[in-house]
Amino acid sequence: MLLMAPQLSTIFSLSLLLGIASAIDVFGGMEFSYLGKDGPDRWGMLEPKFAPCSIGKRQSPINIQRNLTVHNKLLKPLTRNYNSVNATLFNKGYSVGVRFEEYPGDLWINGKNYTLKQFHWHLPAEHQIEGQQFAAELHLVHQAAVDGSFAVIAALYQESNADPLICRIIEGLKHLGGENTTVPLGILNINELNRRSRKYYTYVGSLTTPPCSENVIWIILGKVMSISKEQIIALDIPLNSDCKKNARPCQPLNGREVDMYDELSC
Repeated sequence: MLLMAPQLSTIFSLSLLLGIASAIDVFGGMEFSYLGKDGPDRWGMLEPKFAPCSIGKRQSPINIQRNLTVHNKLLKPLTRNYNSVNATLFNKGYSVGVRFEEYPGDLWINGKNYTLKQFHWHLPAEHQIEGQQFAAELHLVHQAAVDGSFAVIAALYQESNADPLICRIIEGLKHLGGENTTVPLGILNINELNRRSRKYYTYVGSLTTPPCSENVIWIILGKVMSISKEQIIALDIPLNSDCKKNARPCQPLNGREVDMYDELSC
């Protein structure tokens, strides 16, 4: 079980939950981009419900500076259990990802169960470490049934060898069309996502796409994964032309604490 610091406790209003749900669950119709008049610096002005993108004080992603993180000894190893289940590849236009047609497994935080809902990629990565931007970032989006709150596990990639998980969906990516298209994947083995994480960073932030709803628990894995150039291209091709670099710029911390778990220094 992962024990979060007291400041990571979250309270969600109904309107906040509806805002989060619209970003995670609605398949299309999100009128924003990563370039020009609909780009990240203008998201908050596109629709009233997008206001947190401009005025929110707990926004994501962030640049993690190791000397400013707090080694929190109350934190515990991640407890997650994922299964091989029937899955579907999707293209939202601004991101490509995988959703599940069956129960795929879960994550436990503070005694609360968060079900894995979907995962998707950003190219390049959104979170940075010491100002370094990585080649890609995987977001595993979990939701708690008890109150609808969200926890997202993020994995950073450097360009190198092929990622085994992406290898399993590469044929599907070749057949994925434009925005709002899907490709059935059949039974997808995601068991390697259960691998033990010896180090991670955690903080309270927001969705990184509109409506930028806040009070999302973020967990950024310390181990950097690898992705091949060919896989980056395959994930990029289906995206809309104005979403080819779908990484929101880093946001100010505004006094937030970033906690670190490190198994080797416990």
